[in-house]
Amino acid sequence: MHLLYDHLTGTAKLAADFASEFGSREWGYLAGLWHDLGKYSREFQKYILAANGLDAHIENVPGRVDHSTAGSIHSINRFGKKGRIFAYTIAGHHAGLPDWLSYTAGRKSLAHRLENEEFLQSALLGNIPANVSGHPLPSERPKAGSDLSLSIWIRMLFSCLVDADFLDTEAFFDPEKSKSRGWHTALKELLPVFNEFMALKAKQCEKTKVNGIRQEILEQCQNKATGKPGFYTLTVPTGGGKTLSSLAFALNHAAAYGKSRIIYVIPYTSIIEQTADQFREIFGDAVIEHHSNLDVEDAKKENARARLACENWDAPIIATTSVQFFESLFANRTSRCRKLHNIVNSVVVLDEAQLMPPDFLNPILESLIELQRNYGVSVLLSTATQPALGPHKTLDFNFKGIQGLTEIMDDPGGLFRELDRVKVQIYGRLKEPVPWEDISIRLQSHESVICIVNRRDDARMLWEMMPEGTYHLSALMCGAHRSKKIAEIKERTRRGEHIRVISTQLVEAGVDLDFPVVYRALAGLDSIAQAAGRCNREGLLEKGDVYVFNPPSSIPAGHLRQAAEIGLRLLEENMGDPLSPSRFETFFKEFYWLKGERLDSKQILADLKNDPELMVSFREAARKFKLIDETAYAPVIVRFHNEEVINILERSKPERWLLRRLQRYVVNLPRYLHGQLVGSGAIREVHSGVFIQQYGAAYHDELGFCPDKSMIYEPDDLMC
Repeated sequence: MHLLYDHLTGTAKLAADFASEFGSREWGYLAGLWHDLGKYSREFQKYILAANGLDAHIENVPGRVDHSTAGSIHSINRFGKKGRIFAYTIAGHHAGLPDWLSYTAGRKSLAHRLENEEFLQSALLGNIPANVSGHPLPSERPKAGSDLSLSIWIRMLFSCLVDADFLDTEAFFDPEKSKSRGWHTALKELLPVFNEFMALKAKQCEKTKVNGIRQEILEQCQNKATGKPGFYTLTVPTGGGKTLSSLAFALNHAAAYGKSRIIYVIPYTSIIEQTADQFREIFGDAVIEHHSNLDVEDAKKENARARLACENWDAPIIATTSVQFFESLFANRTSRCRKLHNIVNSVVVLDEAQLMPPDFLNPILESLIELQRNYGVSVLLSTATQPALGPHKTLDFNFKGIQGLTEIMDDPGGLFRELDRVKVQIYGRLKEPVPWEDISIRLQSHESVICIVNRRDDARMLWEMMPEGTYHLSALMCGAHRSKKIAEIKERTRRGEHIRVISTQLVEAGVDLDFPVVYRALAGLDSIAQAAGRCNREGLLEKGDVYVFNPPSSIPAGHLRQAAEIGLRLLEENMGDPLSPSRFETFFKEFYWLKGERLDSKQILADLKNDPELMVSFREAARKFKLIDETAYAPVIVRFHNEEVINILERSKPERWLLRRLQRYVVNLPRYLHGQLVGSGAIREVHSGVFIQQYGAAYHDELGFCPDKSMIYEPDDLMC
């Protein structure tokens, strides 16, 4: 029986080990013990006993019980209201953290599950040792801090428990797989590798003014990294080398304060792939790339060990998306929450920080504040267009924001003046729309130019007015298609060839294009600045030309239209450089004031607030916290040089490796349009929820997915 008992308490020991990372060892141990109450089926326990020569005890083994409910009830019986802390984690370790009581959860809510007292009675028939069932309550209290301190503390315990449960089960059933974990180089060993790489890079770089400024930015990041853990901002113009400089800060800061890992959070998959490739060039397999578009056939990016590390972020450097990172912080499912305890004692770099979704900004900032204050996380906000995230208050608006932000650059304003490589001009009159025909004629007067518009249908319409050879980029093209075209554009510009491009805003963050002339449809000041970052990037011209124009189509409703209206007013004021850091602060303060309470549009903070009765709605908050509105769009796998893989999908089950390989060929369509195409046979459902493009002619080599030009749709649905 001792062998069986040792296995049953394995999760408790592992949970305690994980929980010790943030000072809750006893809580983790106790949650792990009670998680195991009645855990294994009668048949499995008999097998364990027989395998260990303990056949005489087989008849005394109790039947299987609902061990998650049993452990939850036991915690309430032992400790009353305080026992709810354990009850959430134990009850949710299979199905996810529950709500205490909510309309959407119904009988699945924790309050209702605790009514099933018979599950505990069945578990106790197994003669649970007294040092398990009677374990005392730990003396440590939940950490105090932000409005989310209680919910995040419970979520961290939950993360420890579920990861321990996964690892303990894996170690028992698949020892070889278990041995494949923990193989990475320690973070502290990566700094000299990085320094050597950067020294070689500096020797090989051409001695230009821009490269000299990039070196100064790098050195400031290295020097400021010894500052105490907290919140930092890195405000550097586009093309100033933010990616490697922010990594330099993170590595040096981690070395100075013994941080466990670096988590690099990137807004778009189109950026994360090139960033992760750059990191792998330096560090090899110490980098884990975690997002939905990984091609599992690429062994360089995801071998078996890398897949294991993605499950719980057990690696020194993680490159992930904003969707993966922030939705995990508010998730309730075990697969998403499993990694959370490995955010503890890390350096989190938020690349292109201005792209944090405004509808969820307040809960995001509260979660970051809590991670920094109580879990040893340092946060770096890196961007050319730094959002105004410090506290500010007016007569009718109180933005809590983040206190104690430390800027790394000594003189951001001076830096922007030094790297001023463009002249921003107005084409036409900002309050009067310019016809697309006029824009087309104007673009054709330039040998090399990029025009960035607000909508997918705008990009298509304008492209059709341009001469043959013009490139088109939009989200109607699948990821594989866009990557191919961007690579072609980069190679042609590198060779000095003349080229014209029509694109949506997908090129504005992290896509390193360089044109002498840029046209930008009216948008927020941050978007205009990001577009300007694609102009004269290397400073080879005295000044590049950036033209802002008012498009004939309406700007998409919501925060994009609000941002554009503020941008219009600030451009009309004509007060010096419209792209200076002080102008961005003015822009974002006004933007946040306009959003007001809609900075938490789904009322996430109300679901997760610190409650004296420990009543939290984890499930409801996770349901509402979706950065991508899955109710508005539906995916279709398109046909773009991938017929062989689609044929496999049609003939076999939709296995994980196959679907992940096909992620690079997905286009998201408005749901009503998706439904119409399914009804007409242009899209076919090959497996439940898996749709493929039926007719090859519907995918255009330049434009992407174009099923029917006469299809009626709402223009607001065709952004990006």
